[in-house]
Amino acid sequence: MSTTWRTHRAEVVIDGLRFGEGPRWHEGRLWFSDMHDRWVLAMDPSGELTRICHIEAEPSGLGWLPDGRLLVVSMRDRRVLRQEADGRLETHADLSDLARFHCNDMVVAGDGRAWVGNFGFDLHAGATFCTTELIRVDPDGSSSIAASELAFPNGTVITPDGLTLIVGESFAGRLTAFDIGSDGTLTNRRLWAQLPEGWIPDGICLDTEGGIWVASPRGDVCLRILAGGEVTDVVELDRGAYACMLGDDDRRSLYICTAGDSDPTETSARTGRIERVRVEVPGAGWP
Repeated sequence: MSTTWRTHRAEVVIDGLRFGEGPRWHEGRLWFSDMHDRWVLAMDPSGELTRICHIEAEPSGLGWLPDGRLLVVSMRDRRVLRQEADGRLETHADLSDLARFHCNDMVVAGDGRAWVGNFGFDLHAGATFCTTELIRVDPDGSSSIAASELAFPNGTVITPDGLTLIVGESFAGRLTAFDIGSDGTLTNRRLWAQLPEGWIPDGICLDTEGGIWVASPRGDVCLRILAGGEVTDVVELDRGAYACMLGDDDRRSLYICTAGDSDPTETSARTGRIERVRVEVPGAGWP
């Protein structure tokens, strides 16, 4: 395997989480889900944490409607919840008839349209792998299948022009792109990049040069990859990387959610961290 990429080391910002997921940079804070602790949290620049909402069925992907209301994936009951101005949580979309198993990551575009992935099978119980769907949720909460036969659709990004969606297929080790129609329809499915053998995509984020940072729990790395598959940068970690986000005022701090394990029966050890490294190219697009 070529090692011509630049290597980086991260600093630990927060320790003692159960399992961080879905990091987002929003209004000057890093928001994320401590999935197995069942809280959505926000971290200000000083590192102070604020509890935003408790999700009993476990939170994952996060995003916002144009009016500023928070959307949260509620994994185990396969819903997208909406937090109202007074803090109440309401069902924005019930995906239980569309998602094969637990829902996971989500990207919300600037117009409030969202796309939500799901496991497709009971991963932690050792069930037989099967492909599954990416689900579209329109701003009014109506939902439909956007794409099928995806190998564990996970982290998802939308380019700044709003015209391309790229999703990580964890069990295929690849990033897959689609064109986004004006009505949210996904077409022109194509391979965006195949990850080097031994690494798999979990959470992802996009930068202004079109590079995608990919958190890989296998190999304990977060890597930057270009369309076609060239790897330019690798952050070497001492535990699995599960999600990442470019943040801070200049969008040049890469925040990485890491943990010793993703199995909910193991995360009570609280090995989850938020780690950070400064990078050259700022973040862009959604999330």
